[in-house]
Amino acid sequence: MDIVEILVPIGPSPLSEAVLTLLRVFTGIAFIRHGWPKLRNLTTWATALKTPRWLCFLSAFSMWAGGIALIPGLLTPLAALAILVSMGYAMVLEVLAGTPFIAPDPYQIPPGDYAGPMGVGEPPSWEKAAMYVVMCLVLIGAGGGALSLDGLLIRDVLMLNFG
Repeated sequence: MDIVEILVPIGPSPLSEAVLTLLRVFTGIAFIRHGWPKLRNLTTWATALKTPRWLCFLSAFSMWAGGIALIPGLLTPLAALAILVSMGYAMVLEVLAGTPFIAPDPYQIPPGDYAGPMGVGEPPSWEKAAMYVVMCLVLIGAGGGALSLDGLLIRDVLMLNFG
């Protein structure tokens, strides 16, 4: 592989497959970690969001189960779509609440000017939810890649049918 192939890949390359795998696994781990505490504390979360418990359950379950499916790359576009819907809803809630896209850096806020619900922390923004939406869009568009169960299963089916 030369520098031109790295900068302008012609098609799937070992590097692009490795990076896609990293994105898929990282996103999966993040959403297992986001979804599980919400499932365990569903009533508290639903009350805080002022959202019906059943809807919070669907959201938390889609994060948790979608994260589990993303790690090995099983039904990647569907898992990413389930997560995207939850993160899209989170993004809309933040936008409707008037929070900025990117919050001020907490280290640049004068002492005493901001204290979050748990004390001092990052001010709210919809940046993180938007980044997760974009990450899910990439996974929906690119699929699980060659280094996924999707890639292995699809490759096997194609080899049997067209090989």
